[in-house]
Amino acid sequence: MDPISLALLAALAGGAGGEAGKQCWNGLTALVRRPFRHAAADTVSSGEAELVALEQDPQNAELAGRLNTVLAVRAVLEPEFGPELEQWHGRARAALGGDTIHNEISGGTFNSVLTIQGKITGGTHTHYHGTPPQG
Repeated sequence: MDPISLALLAALAGGAGGEAGKQCWNGLTALVRRPFRHAAADTVSSGEAELVALEQDPQNAELAGRLNTVLAVRAVLEPEFGPELEQWHGRARAALGGDTIHNEISGGTFNSVLTIQGKITGGTHTHYHGTPPQG
């Protein structure tokens, strides 16, 4: 299975992707909350605690990493979980267009009603308020 991007987990936990992203996050939540049927279930996390923690703090890369690790371990230990996680992963990547985006605006005072952020496909878009940095 391809590793799950920490940025993807954080983006979905933070509500990225609109309704499709929300459905993906709900799908992961349902998958993780299924009974963990393995002899190690008493000593290995099912992922639920990590899922809840990331949902409460989606910008925390360490929490995303913990969830990613737990999901990978569970995929190895629980034969039916791995393929279902992989299917979920494919749907989640598709829901976010295969990648994630991070927008940051700085260098001025902004009115939240008039500031619009979005994804630019096929390259990088840099927007400056004031004088662009010299470089």
